[in-house]
Amino acid sequence: MQEKYISLNDQRVYNDQYLLAVFEVGVQSGKDLMAVASEMAAESSNGSNIEVGTVTKFSDAMGAIVYRVDEERNLIWIAYPWRIFDRGGNIQNILTFIAGNIFGMADLKKCRLLDVWFPNSMLDQYDGPSYTLTDMREYLKAYNMPIIGTIIKPKIGLTASEYAEVSYDFWSGGGMFVKNDEPQANQDFCPFDKMVDYIKESMEEAERETNQRKVHSFNVSAADFDTMIERAEYVKGKMKPGSYAFLVDGVTAGWTAVQTIRRRYPDVFLHFHRAGHAAFTRSENSFGYTVPVLTKFARLAGVSGIHTGTAGVGKMAGTDIDDITAAKLALLYEYDGFFFEQDWLKFPKQNSDAGKYIKDSKEKDWQENKELEQLNNFYKNLASKKTNKYFNQNWRKIRSTCPIISGGLNPVLLGEFINKIKDVDFITTMGAGVHAHPLGTKAGAKAMMQACEAWQKGIDIYKYAKENTELDYAIQFYDKHGTQAKRK
Repeated sequence: MQEKYISLNDQRVYNDQYLLAVFEVGVQSGKDLMAVASEMAAESSNGSNIEVGTVTKFSDAMGAIVYRVDEERNLIWIAYPWRIFDRGGNIQNILTFIAGNIFGMADLKKCRLLDVWFPNSMLDQYDGPSYTLTDMREYLKAYNMPIIGTIIKPKIGLTASEYAEVSYDFWSGGGMFVKNDEPQANQDFCPFDKMVDYIKESMEEAERETNQRKVHSFNVSAADFDTMIERAEYVKGKMKPGSYAFLVDGVTAGWTAVQTIRRRYPDVFLHFHRAGHAAFTRSENSFGYTVPVLTKFARLAGVSGIHTGTAGVGKMAGTDIDDITAAKLALLYEYDGFFFEQDWLKFPKQNSDAGKYIKDSKEKDWQENKELEQLNNFYKNLASKKTNKYFNQNWRKIRSTCPIISGGLNPVLLGEFINKIKDVDFITTMGAGVHAHPLGTKAGAKAMMQACEAWQKGIDIYKYAKENTELDYAIQFYDKHGTQAKRK
């Protein structure tokens, strides 16, 4: 055991200079949990398996600290001096430390990163979201409801013109947001540039027909950054500002791809698709980290929206607690994770009014389009009253990341999901829930809008369907396929 990495109950870890992490571990037969914990701290910070002769006093101070161990639950808490991380706001670098080589340690048969906490002194080094759901709502003029979107299906195999036709059908039915599915790129049957050209035409036609703005999320993930930027620039040159988002396959393309797009295009909604995440986030996995951990890092990186799961309502694996916690950690300024309460907004502790404001923002169902305006007005009022001479210099925020909900939802299940998550600040991107509608994609979009209207009016969808043909057909079809809603 490397004892210098063990400092149980060390109060230094709460001085805002440490990133805190908690791991669930399993050790190989005959191995001591505390000894393995010390090796984990060494491996994930400045150490080796044995002492080396090149250590300096300063380098020694950059070691991680095991500050708590729960042997009954096999939990280990480790604190990392945040100065060891790349000062350029580099998410890849953090994960290389705390979720990197330790997964390969021979003494471990299980190691899952369950939760992380970022100190306020660290938050200033990271971008956070720039373009948010608030901005998209303003562009679409869509308030007090989810952003109604779709994934074009089949997910691959349509030509560029066919893809655009299906998008047009959805938009003309009242839908707002269309996204490439995650594998779509620059296939020979659907060249990226042709797809963009046709989308521009179909969007303009749908906007003329409905007198409503629309948004399309283009997957710009590519083999190299030059190609990724070429694709993003092509979209930017064709589409009008606000009408497009950039989708990055964040897990498979990597955090550097995500942060490159965030920094190059701060005025564009950055859509993080998490394809591949379940390889390390599923609860039955022995090694990896949780969905809320992934979501926290995405928000820190500056993601505008990230898929957070359907909380057991749709087809994808995921528990209520994981998926709902992830959604709230993405959206709110303060929320309790599994082990840490993360504050994305820093305010002076002396200011009781500011503390009450943040508490209220967690407990109320805020309208996303009003949240930042109210926050700014609140601090302006404080300034005029001069209640706290420090507030101008001593508060900061990481803006909200929007939960994106997909995977087996349909118009019949929309209200059930809203009631479960108790929020409408999300984008829903239904696939077969739209395109499998027996009357076609346009009718599927109308059924989605009607289901949303039913929820807004507090009317049971089975009653609302009696006067809305598209919703009636959707109920009959999806009920037949085992996705019926709970009747009131």
